Amino acid sequence: MQTYVKIKSGKYRGNTIKNAIFPLIKDITFGKKGMFLTVDASKVLGPKYPSARIIVNDITSFEKVSEHEFEAQAIVQKSTPVELQETEEQALNRIKTRFDILTEMTRAVIKGTVRGLILSGPPGVGKSFGVETEMDKYDMFNKLKGKGPKTEFCKGSMTPIGLYQTLFTNSAPGDVIIFDDCDTVLFDEVCLNMLKAVLDSGKKRTVSWKSESHALRREGIPDRFEFQGSAIFITNVDFENVRSKKIKDHLAALMSRCHYLDLTLDTMRDKFLRIKQIVATGELFKDYDLSKEMEGEVIAFMDTVKDKLREVSLRMALKIADLTKVSPNWKQLAENTVMRRR
Repeated sequence: MQTYVKIKSGKYRGNTIKNAIFPLIKDITFGKKGMFLTVDASKVLGPKYPSARIIVNDITSFEKVSEHEFEAQAIVQKSTPVELQETEEQALNRIKTRFDILTEMTRAVIKGTVRGLILSGPPGVGKSFGVETEMDKYDMFNKLKGKGPKTEFCKGSMTPIGLYQTLFTNSAPGDVIIFDDCDTVLFDEVCLNMLKAVLDSGKKRTVSWKSESHALRREGIPDRFEFQGSAIFITNVDFENVRSKKIKDHLAALMSRCHYLDLTLDTMRDKFLRIKQIVATGELFKDYDLSKEMEGEVIAFMDTVKDKLREVSLRMALKIADLTKVSPNWKQLAENTVMRRR
């Protein structure tokens, strides 16, 4: 039988919870931050919170209540829903943590600790930016050691035989192939079968091409080889919501062989905070010779008109930076080139 609990006073992710009723998942538990209750907050705070640990001071901070009281609360919330108000600092820390994980996982791929990594999320949030930064460092390190680059970026379209050639030429230990918005390989069964082979968890990963090919013979590429490199997939495709059952099964098999990091930023606010984070590193505008004052002016302008922009993304920030070099009246240019017309 479901138990319901009313939190008279509690904390969740730095936010105050007062007089809210939740279905109880787990009773009092003691952790590093003190006493907490685990509740299903999806009906109160939204579907993103199916399991939430509400910190309470003591047993007087909550009480068990009836299902009737919970249902009565739900009726009231239809008109006045409870919302968590995350501070900007909390949001920045949350976003930073996620992209710090991106950096850490990319380094693990370079070391060969991780064979495959899938980075999924909307365009313009910095998926490619983070990977490219680490790969540039890796190539520079190899150059200083007198070696050639060990990374290969694949963008655009790719045929199955093109994929086979790419895998062969980048199959040595330490080689990393980055498929950046090269989504054709994710919707072709032949390509997917090859990718599953090279990312397999076995000690020896062998891929083969058993069809006749003049191109492979001409290039001296064997019809079978061992792949010892790693791969990163940067994509806007949501693997879990692909319509084709056949392709979805292949993608599920690919996901089982790779680490999967969802970098989706759900709100306009999150996207804009991510842009501010990258600008603060000095990397976004490093080739633009903009003063710090002008960089701040570009971001402030974006913040003011973000609801009118065609998109809120790193690319949009660079487009506006381009306009600052075109004319002193760059804001007027922006109003006519990067904003939606009403």
